Amino acid sequence: MNHSTITNNGCEREDIAAYLDGELTGEELTSFETHLKSCDACAAELRIQRQLLCTLDVAFNESRAFELPRDFTRVIAAHAEANISGMHKQSERRRAMKICVVLALLSFALLGAAARALIFEPARSFLRVAESFLDLAWRTIYDAGTGLAVIVRVLGHAIVSASHGLGLLLLLAFIVSISLLPLLIARYHRAQI
Repeated sequence: MNHSTITNNGCEREDIAAYLDGELTGEELTSFETHLKSCDACAAELRIQRQLLCTLDVAFNESRAFELPRDFTRVIAAHAEANISGMHKQSERRRAMKICVVLALLSFALLGAAARALIFEPARSFLRVAESFLDLAWRTIYDAGTGLAVIVRVLGHAIVSASHGLGLLLLLAFIVSISLLPLLIARYHRAQI
């Protein structure tokens, strides 16, 4: 790597910084040290840059770390709690509530048509789904109740007017039909939807 830049008087000034940084090796190092012995300008520049580096080292080594007071976190926490607990008076609370209401109204006004699409359309969609679900549940309950009433009435009439053997058969048929009724109603409603 060639660090040299030749100036008007033939000196290689960039080599001074490379020399101080320890970047010169081998033949470049030997050549630069030989040049320093014969060039007063480069030797003077090397002394100036070394003095600057020494001054910077002293300045940075003497600077102490900034120390925080021992109770710094406690003081900060106390100030934060005092600022958060804030509103002690009724008038402050009312003023804060008025500001919140105004900000909410302003934000809804700024949303404009987007508010309608973002807020009201999903709500309407949800209400339509809920209405369909409730309608399905009501129809299922109503149809099951109606079917059960018809079956009970028919079985009651059959048991009252028939002999014991026929009444027991009808009771068994009634129990089977009651157990199958919710399945039939659910299939009927699925077919309609």
